[in-house]
Formats: sequence, C-alpha cells, structure tokens
Amino acid sequence: MKRTPEPQELMDEADQARAYAEADFSAANEQFLDLFAQAHPGNFKGRMLDLGCGPADIPLRLARRYPDARIDAVDGAPAMLELAQQAISAENLDSRIQLHCQYLPTSSLPRLYDAVVSNSLLHHLNDPLDLWRSITSCALPGGLVLVMDLLRPETPEQADTLVAEYAADAPEVLRRDFHASLHAAYTLNEVREQLRACGLHTLKIAQVSDRHLAVTGTLP
Repeated sequence: MKRTPEPQELMDEADQARAYAEADFSAANEQFLDLFAQAHPGNFKGRMLDLGCGPADIPLRLARRYPDARIDAVDGAPAMLELAQQAISAENLDSRIQLHCQYLPTSSLPRLYDAVVSNSLLHHLNDPLDLWRSITSCALPGGLVLVMDLLRPETPEQADTLVAEYAADAPEVLRRDFHASLHAAYTLNEVREQLRACGLHTLKIAQVSDRHLAVTGTLP
C-alpha cells in the first residue's frame, strides 16, 4: 500500500504522551536491546545517543544493562521529555542520562558518540534523511548504529490485522496512532534507498518481526 504520512511528526499532546508512556512496549523494547547486544557483544562503556527517545524507556533499559554507558537522549516533544525526566529521576539516573529537546536533523550535538540508536522514530519523519544525516553527523568513525522501526504492511487489511493483534486492549489513542504509524512506515526497499542516498553502505537492513525492520552496522 502507498505510504500515508502522519498528520504530525511529534507526539506532544499530553494525553497522547501519557498513554504512550504507560503502554506496554516491553517485548519490542527488549528486542531492541537484544539487537544492540548482538551488534555489540559484551559491555558497552562509551557514549551513546538515542534519537527520538520518547518517555525514555529505551535509554533506561540501556542504562540498566550497561552501567558504564553515558546516554544523551533527544526528542522534539516537551510532553514526552517531561515524562522521560520523571522516569529517569525516579531511578536516580540523572547523572548518566541527559535529555535534549531538539528537532532533527540535530544541529548542536557534537560528533563524539560511540553508538547512535533510534527506536520507532523513522516513520514519524516526512523527510527520513533527517535521521540518517543526524546519525552521520553525530557518530564517531566506527561508531555503532542501530535503528529499529515499524515496517509498512503490504495492504490496509494487514495493517488492520496487526492493530487487532497487538493493540486490541490499548486505549483508543494508541490504537489510532498505531494504525497511522503502520501506514506511515517505510518498506525495506525504501529504507535501502535512504541509506544509499546518504552513503551509508556499511549498514545492513533486515526484517526482524512481523511489524519491524532494523538497520545495524558501523560507520566507516
């Protein structure tokens, strides 16, 4: 099916942000951590950048698993970052996770990150190259890249089936957003073209679930 961009790039409505923060994305988020562990076996001790951190569940999980990591987490939605800060402070991780309110492409973050990660941001962007350009501007040579995102179904009926399977009991705002996100997601071939356009030939893409794709690798 043809891609339909979302009506807005940011989840900055208070009820939307709260519903997203309270939702159970543990299965997908743990899969994200497993993909990171496969790409970087052993302990990670460097600086990490998370683009599109939302309520900070991914940075928190990474900080727990890698106690020597230092994480900068970026999101453009103040409502999300308010919830993220509450969650970070509740776990006394303020010294290890720093939040930044910023739109992509990033303009003020330096090129000093040993890893740049992103989960469920790409489909929100009307210009997907904003993500890949931000990664290339922030990651050190040899830096690890992990991007996981939704994969657009082939038909609207498949999208409806995925919503019924994974969000049947979710609040209406989440069912609506999930449906819109599936329609706004990119295909494997579209992401390949994005990587080619940005010269990211060292990154590999694969389908990793019935609704997710992942891009992994290191920068030259």
